[in-house]
Amino acid sequence: MPQAQGWPAVLVDGPVKVRPITRSDGRAWMDARSHNREWLARWEATVPAGTEPRPSTFNNLVARLRRAARLGTTMPFVIEVAGSLVGQVTVNNIVRGSAQSASIGYWIDQRVAGHGLMPQAVAMVIDHCFTTAGLHRIEICIRPENTNSLRVVEKLQMHEVGLAPRFLHIDGDWRDHRIYAVTQEEVPEGMLVRLKRSRNEIT
Repeated sequence: MPQAQGWPAVLVDGPVKVRPITRSDGRAWMDARSHNREWLARWEATVPAGTEPRPSTFNNLVARLRRAARLGTTMPFVIEVAGSLVGQVTVNNIVRGSAQSASIGYWIDQRVAGHGLMPQAVAMVIDHCFTTAGLHRIEICIRPENTNSLRVVEKLQMHEVGLAPRFLHIDGDWRDHRIYAVTQEEVPEGMLVRLKRSRNEIT
């Protein structure tokens, strides 16, 4: 099956690398998830009763993500810093045609949280979506209580465009989400440039 537009891809900026998830990531991925189980549990996607269950093993998860990537509906990335897997950024719900849009979800190891790595990785992925992948609009949906995730969109200066009541099944129930979005026209120089300029890393 031919690869979808913009996939696979490896993105690098300084010490941060964003690359496709692979089966060989199993041990590092499971170590990170195990170490962060309590920290992430409140924000974890779940499925309501009577629907298809989530993958039961890491290999099943990777197989499902790679299949969706080949179909062009998903771009599943992991984040590496200095060669260590520290998180994940996934472009979901890619819609072509008149929309050319997608949503992004992410998580990061608490051991490296708070150092600006997640905004940097998300900015890299958004730039890839707007350039190589040819998308026009990216959306990030966040539970109102998730202050850490809200800091990511704040640092990226993404606009809040609405509230979606009972939007996603998270941590065992339907949860409200705040919706943030950015279009290609809003970041003509790129999201990463905007982020670095806000940090005064470039002039």
